[in-house]
Amino acid sequence: MSYQTDEEKAEAIKKWWRDNGVAVFAGLALGLVIIFGWRYWTEYRNDHAAQASTHFEQMLYSAEDADAATVLAKQSEQLDADFGATPYAALGALVAAKGLYRAGEAEAAIARLERVIEDAPDAALARLAALRLARIQLAEGALDAAESTIATHDDSPEFSADFAAVRGDLAAARGDLDAAREAYETAIEGGAALSQLIQLKLDNLPSAG
Repeated sequence: MSYQTDEEKAEAIKKWWRDNGVAVFAGLALGLVIIFGWRYWTEYRNDHAAQASTHFEQMLYSAEDADAATVLAKQSEQLDADFGATPYAALGALVAAKGLYRAGEAEAAIARLERVIEDAPDAALARLAALRLARIQLAEGALDAAESTIATHDDSPEFSADFAAVRGDLAAARGDLDAAREAYETAIEGGAALSQLIQLKLDNLPSAG
């Protein structure tokens, strides 16, 4: 569109502004809200994670004390209450479960691990909790429960070797030495943690036949 005079151009601009000015301001305001809101959320999230990390480090410091089960349990509950949406809450629960079991509170440790499995924000943390749960169940003689835990959560190649080691322990506890031997060998070949201990268990199995 062309205009013959400056007055006509000015009038057209005024009309356009009357028709569109509110939408322009609204768009600018929305853009600023999004930009600054996102910046605030990012800073809040980073600060929140940093606080959670600090609390978790305090738990690790407490865990050095062999008699700190009660303290660890309280710290874990606080971590879960304040930072439940972060992975640190699940990590704290794992530390607390270890302390509880070491203090002879097997049922409390099992309950803590079961809650991690259910609530962990990351599947890897849930599998790690399941792995520890199966080991405790084995140690407590709950072989069927351990078998169920393994069958339900051994679904990731990252943890398959470690679960194989627990399968070996389960088979050995049931007297199935061939299955135990096979599971231990799979665990070692897969690079399971504490492979030297697994090799020792394998070496100590009675000879086949």
